[in-house]
Amino acid sequence: MKSVFFACIALGTLLLTSCSFAADFMPPNEAARHVAAGTAVLVDVREPAEWSATGVAEPAILLSLSDLRGDRTQWKPFLEQNKDKELILYCRSGNRSGIAAGILAKEGYTVANAGAFKTWAAAGLPTRKVESN
Repeated sequence: MKSVFFACIALGTLLLTSCSFAADFMPPNEAARHVAAGTAVLVDVREPAEWSATGVAEPAILLSLSDLRGDRTQWKPFLEQNKDKELILYCRSGNRSGIAAGILAKEGYTVANAGAFKTWAAAGLPTRKVESN
């Protein structure tokens, strides 16, 4: 019974620690205003197959979470070019964008989580189709 208790404590601590770096939520209309003003960049952190299946936000840069967690072949030059801008991230549900925001916040970037692509689209904001590779 003690081991279960300590496992729960450890898991709770881990969750609280990872949540402490979570980004604030930014509604899609506000995100669009920041991007239009040139103070922020919108990033779709889903995987390439998802981009071609559902489309993406019109102004979005397409950089997968897997590349951020991996070699950063695409993320590294993007981060160097946009180090002074707010990075507004979204994905399918807001979960992966929250993970990416946590990683980037720990590295000192200014980030916000715009949640889900479907929320962007439902707000009537522009989207575009992406061709599969």
